[in-house]
Amino acid sequence: MDFEQLFSRFTQLKVVVVGDVMLDTYWWGKVDRISPEAPVPVVAVSKKEMRIGGAGNVALNAVSLGAKVNLVSVIGKDEDGEQLGKLLGENQIGTAYLVSSENRITTNKIRIISRNQHMMRLDAEITADMTRDDEDKLIYAFENCLAAESPDVVILEDYNKGVLTQPVIDRIISLCRHQGIVTAVDPKRKNFFAYRGVTIFKPNLKEVKEGLHFMADEINLHVLQDMHIQLKEKLDHSVSLITLSEKGVFYQQDQEAALIPTHIRNVADVSGAGDTVIAVASMVYAAEKNIRLMAEMANIAGGLVCEEVGTVAIDREKLRSECIQLLG
Repeated sequence: MDFEQLFSRFTQLKVVVVGDVMLDTYWWGKVDRISPEAPVPVVAVSKKEMRIGGAGNVALNAVSLGAKVNLVSVIGKDEDGEQLGKLLGENQIGTAYLVSSENRITTNKIRIISRNQHMMRLDAEITADMTRDDEDKLIYAFENCLAAESPDVVILEDYNKGVLTQPVIDRIISLCRHQGIVTAVDPKRKNFFAYRGVTIFKPNLKEVKEGLHFMADEINLHVLQDMHIQLKEKLDHSVSLITLSEKGVFYQQDQEAALIPTHIRNVADVSGAGDTVIAVASMVYAAEKNIRLMAEMANIAGGLVCEEVGTVAIDREKLRSECIQLLG
């Protein structure tokens, strides 16, 4: 594989990400004592940082690989929404198709960290499904995006925050299938079987076992292929890409299937790894239609971001270097 040529091709891709966007807020500090008011640690906050999270982190990963990226989502008319819009713009993520709603707040996950350990997380969010009015506005924004941007791939990133409702999912997949656009989804439990007809279905193993009520503890290639068959019966999708945590990834399309083991890493934080995997997998598939390469590169990318603390996007040069070293 000519990885120089592949990474150059990434810069020609147009990617649209649809789903639950959020702020990831980090408060970093030091713990030296226990509070006299309650048996809890006192964190002396020394640094605060805001990052792009959720579907925004998928978009950030795609931008890091060189693609032109637009985000379609719903945020609140609030300070967090303004801050998020500013961060997206600073990171070259298109915000023209963001919908501001008076019915929702912008999701903000505040993580309190000391010595690279998560002490607590505070979530400000609304997880109920959007109103019909907001659904119509989001679908209209997506239709405008398709017409104006002509994307190569559409990624649906579901965090169960109420943006990806059944009518929204159905309309997006229908439009993309009609126009021959690759679709990929990172599903969550609530809408797990809502994504009929998607191109790439990328759950993790826990989500598949829960969705299929799969009881077997032993995981091997035969078991994973059986999972793909059951998923295919319900979803009529093309590619299964199942992440297996420290065991690597599994992929299958038609009769081609394999279990790819993970590479040894110094894991610091797994948050955001799934966002990286779906972004890299979608772009490799859109560029090459090579599912083995898709799974191999997504596996490497997911491991690389786990070496960093907090939600971070893939480093393009690190990924290129490791792909040449491990796959070349």
